[in-house]
Amino acid sequence: MRSALNNRLVLHILSFLLIIEAVALFLSAALAAIYDFDQIDHFSLFKSNGGFWPLIMGASIAFFIGILGWHFTKSVNKSVSKKEGYLIVAFSWVVISFFGSLPFYFSGYFPSFTDAFFETISGFTTTGASILTDIESLPKGLLFWRSFTQWIGGMGIIVLSLAILPLLGIGGMQLFAAESPGPTFDKIHPKVKEIAKRLWGIYVLFTLLEVGLLMAGKMPFFDAICHSFATMATGGFSTQNDSIANYSSYIQYVVIFFMILAGTNFSLHFYLLNGKVKQVWKNEEFRFYLGIIFVATLIISLGLIYNLELNSEKAVRDSLFQVVSIATTTGFVTTDYLVWPSVFWLILFLLFFIGGSAGSTGGGVKVTRILLLIKNSLLELKRLVHPNAIIPVRLNAKPVPQNIVIVVISFFLIYISIFALGVVILAAMGLDFISAIGVSASSLGNIGPAFGSVGPIENYAHLPHIAKWFSSFLMLLGRLELFTILIIFSPTFWRK
Repeated sequence: MRSALNNRLVLHILSFLLIIEAVALFLSAALAAIYDFDQIDHFSLFKSNGGFWPLIMGASIAFFIGILGWHFTKSVNKSVSKKEGYLIVAFSWVVISFFGSLPFYFSGYFPSFTDAFFETISGFTTTGASILTDIESLPKGLLFWRSFTQWIGGMGIIVLSLAILPLLGIGGMQLFAAESPGPTFDKIHPKVKEIAKRLWGIYVLFTLLEVGLLMAGKMPFFDAICHSFATMATGGFSTQNDSIANYSSYIQYVVIFFMILAGTNFSLHFYLLNGKVKQVWKNEEFRFYLGIIFVATLIISLGLIYNLELNSEKAVRDSLFQVVSIATTTGFVTTDYLVWPSVFWLILFLLFFIGGSAGSTGGGVKVTRILLLIKNSLLELKRLVHPNAIIPVRLNAKPVPQNIVIVVISFFLIYISIFALGVVILAAMGLDFISAIGVSASSLGNIGPAFGSVGPIENYAHLPHIAKWFSSFLMLLGRLELFTILIIFSPTFWRK
């Protein structure tokens, strides 16, 4: 028996999100006009081959369709069920990526709509995989929109709307649950609208702080904004062909610091800003997260000093930057890590699957899940010795319900299975084995640079169109942590 879904409500909220996206596009167009103004006559602004006109056209189309959909569904019942929440979240990322790709496609800088869509969904999912071979040739308006997609996607378009939807009479808890399905045990505030406001407040604060510190290192204002957007979103889009490599060591350390912050559970930032430092350090996930970064950096640093004879500071900086960039799934690069000894590739490859903390903008399996898997596995040894004992898994000195442990184990198994299946499918599409592994792991983990032909100094332009669409699907799966998308393909989802 089919369930009665409120399709008009789904269209209503998607239309509202389109209006938000149109506003963001108009903002990008305004910036394009400012930066293009000195280079062209203002009377020929609309004839420019820059970013202004494509952004205006994309914004106008999104705004018109958004207003139209909003108008014809404004009298809808605004009670969101769990099913509708999943549908809204899943479709929203596809819809905003489709309309967000229009300026790229109209601009002529992208060879096909496939490439424009790939770049856009890579931005919104904060993956950072790019098809661009000459990033610096893009007009500043398009570069800004490219970085802006990551900043919006980092905290989540649904979380953004949670601060506004309750004012429209639309409940948001189901949307928040679908948008943030990962295990997290700390609540900043009992009301989801207040959660969204405080998360965005912290997000904006750190972004502005990074902009200031980057400018203090003599990074131009425009580049500072774009790199701050990409850092806090753990996205990795840069305005430079060489990513962060040609910037000063000071700027690289600033980016490292903010990548670590972005990969940390944002509820811990709230506690830190309220002076609860002990509560932050007592968090097991946070200590494990920093421990992973420290150990991986130490091993690679010593290896680089010994094998490549780099000076200590350079070895530590390069290894720390790449470890943090991949561990947080940001994807910035300062060096070609494929020239390192292959044993260090393995360490970085393992980091592909760990990802950032739960409640962060990072992707991957998440540090909390890895920690729970390790704890549960170690407890199984005790249970073998004491089969009648009831020994719960504990996190932060609190017992974790068994159903959560089971979900974590299921998630990990499904994640690895999808990764392996992705490798097989990509190899069947013509990719060599190493590149297929890299694209599958990087897309699913929302990382960006990988191995093989999609390494840190390469891009995704050479992939067949079908591989780009499949990679886009993996990005979406990873961004919404599998279940939000997979549940829609389940027959039980469509039954009462």
